[in-house]
Amino acid sequence: MKIVIAPDSFKGSLTSLRAAQVIKKGLSRALPGANYLLLPISDGGEGLVEILFSSLGGRRIWCGVSGPLGRPVRASFLILPDTALTSKGSQKTAVIEMAQASGLYLLKPSERNPLLTSTYGTGQLIADALKSGIRRVIVGVGGSATVDGGMGMARALGVRFLDKSGAEIIEGGGGLGRLDRIDSSGLNPAVRKTEIIVASDVNNPLVGKEGAANIFGPQKGATPDQVKILDRNLVSFARIIRRDLGKEVSFLPGAGAAGGLGAGLCAFLDAEIKSGIDLVLGLLNFSPKAKDADLIVTGEGRIDGQVKFGKVLFGLGKTAQKLKIPLVAFCGSYSQDAFNLHDSGITAFFSILPGPCRLPEAMEKGEEFLLSASTEVGFLLRGCYSRM
Repeated sequence: MKIVIAPDSFKGSLTSLRAAQVIKKGLSRALPGANYLLLPISDGGEGLVEILFSSLGGRRIWCGVSGPLGRPVRASFLILPDTALTSKGSQKTAVIEMAQASGLYLLKPSERNPLLTSTYGTGQLIADALKSGIRRVIVGVGGSATVDGGMGMARALGVRFLDKSGAEIIEGGGGLGRLDRIDSSGLNPAVRKTEIIVASDVNNPLVGKEGAANIFGPQKGATPDQVKILDRNLVSFARIIRRDLGKEVSFLPGAGAAGGLGAGLCAFLDAEIKSGIDLVLGLLNFSPKAKDADLIVTGEGRIDGQVKFGKVLFGLGKTAQKLKIPLVAFCGSYSQDAFNLHDSGITAFFSILPGPCRLPEAMEKGEEFLLSASTEVGFLLRGCYSRM
């Protein structure tokens, strides 16, 4: 058997790479003679740089940047090797993972407040890449702690956000409520010469019921009242962008990614939004590597209706369907609407939890639970294949 192991991260518990190693260990207990190909996956969120570096190589550049609440953090971007480039031309390509600079995992639960958090550090990463002579940048936008519409990112690249008195407004989604005028005259000139691609894990618009504040605000710490403030501020932000920059971003698919960073990248950097999972699968040359596999195994922390908005599992499901290969997924938990995913290329999915437990225990013992579940699936496969 040839088994391709391609999990996403189990957020807060296992990275994509570690999850792949654990799944292989479990399956190998029952299927020691199988041929295993590890291709850990990301849709643009946490782990994007790590999985591309582990699979493709290249050069990681480390930088000191500002975290979501202004504390210094160390983050990196990846300069891809020439052999991995899929775009036209010979320009060097950098991959930036916004979560490293502006991610939710950088904050304690008590610190999560998207009225205050900023994407400024993500803009600093982009600026550092431009200093390196990079003229093609892929920005992975999953896992953010922010709902600032990308204002902080643009500010780090020279854009000014002014109130009625002409003073700079404060950072964070709450500050957008005082915005009166955008001055983009100081934008880093290298931006105009650079192709910017947004690797998005969702296609939500910037505003409205399906927008950045309403759908993603609560998971970033926003209360119901704060969600209303944030959505109102983003509506105003989009109106001012339309007036001052001539860009319409309110209902652009993917504009709501990373708390509106997708919108900001399009408005200020003239970026193009693409499916993060499709981009990563292309960079990894996934289909040619997996086409002769007997099985694809993946996994992520939770499987629910959000999968169909462009998550890893949906992208892998479409690929598995095209290749006519069964796809098995592990998860920490799943919702009832997950059963609708069988028509999307997911053959079967399994929760790794052995029984009821609290979230902290599930996170702490994620590796142990994943190992046990993958071992049992391995024995199931051995029993099925021995009878074929």
